[in-house]
Amino acid sequence: MNPRWQKLLLEYLEALAVALVLAFVIRTFVVQAFKIPSGSMLDTLLIGDHLLVNKFLYGTHIPFTDKVVLPLEEPQRSDVIVFEFPEDTTKDFIKRIIGVPGDVVEMKDKVLTRNGETLVEPYIKHTDSGLQQRRDNFGPITVPAGKYFVMGDNRDESYDSRFWGFVDKDKIRGKAWMIYWSWDGPSDIRLGRIGRMVR
Repeated sequence: MNPRWQKLLLEYLEALAVALVLAFVIRTFVVQAFKIPSGSMLDTLLIGDHLLVNKFLYGTHIPFTDKVVLPLEEPQRSDVIVFEFPEDTTKDFIKRIIGVPGDVVEMKDKVLTRNGETLVEPYIKHTDSGLQQRRDNFGPITVPAGKYFVMGDNRDESYDSRFWGFVDKDKIRGKAWMIYWSWDGPSDIRLGRIGRMVR
């Protein structure tokens, strides 16, 4: 091979290797893309929203372990988080934190209270006027240390802590940060949602 072409090829391979390492580091420690596959967070998040998830805010996960280092802050009430689904750790779920460790959470006829106070939740959606015992009435439940109680904003159509329990802190992947793309198919790109912060 021509030495000039050989040098050029090596430079390209070197640049590719650096890019792959950077991509791995960014995805592992800084930010990760996440797509909304279901309607459990309507109307806050729509099916087809693509999010960036801040992975370092709650601390950096050491790869292939549950160990977390250098947390900037603790997960807060009302944070929208991505986490390993407790019933199938190969799947990631996205929900809103309702209760942090020590909180007492209760729901009566769809009305949610935390530590005895009724929550004002402008983000929630109800699609079913009927009542179901487990879905619309539960508690009081005290959130244990190191765990979080989470619920979807689309309360009547969310499979969440009401059904499968708490999220372990070390299973939280990160905080939903920003919508970078949104569509309901190629003919329906939702430009108005692109760049919107997740709240």
